[in-house]
Amino acid sequence: MNFRRIVLDVDKTLNRPTLMELASAIEKVQGVEAVNISVTEIDMETMGTIIVVEGTKINVDQLLSVIEDTGSVVHSIDEVASGSRLIENAKRNS
Repeated sequence: MNFRRIVLDVDKTLNRPTLMELASAIEKVQGVEAVNISVTEIDMETMGTIIVVEGTKINVDQLLSVIEDTGSVVHSIDEVASGSRLIENAKRNS
């Protein structure tokens, strides 16, 4: 399947890996063309992040493995996009 965007909820320790180290590790995954990491919360020991990965034919198993190999924890996969192009989410009217 041609996975083009994966959005993950990931926690990491405050010090290691750094955001740059985590992004660098993810960038090496087969099919990854872009990585965006946003910090969502910080507590005494951990940092919550949302990681958005885009590319063509992203190797999801390798992606999850690389993140876990850094010592980070994947809590959930919150979005998956696949196919020959990306569809941007449409805003719903209330």
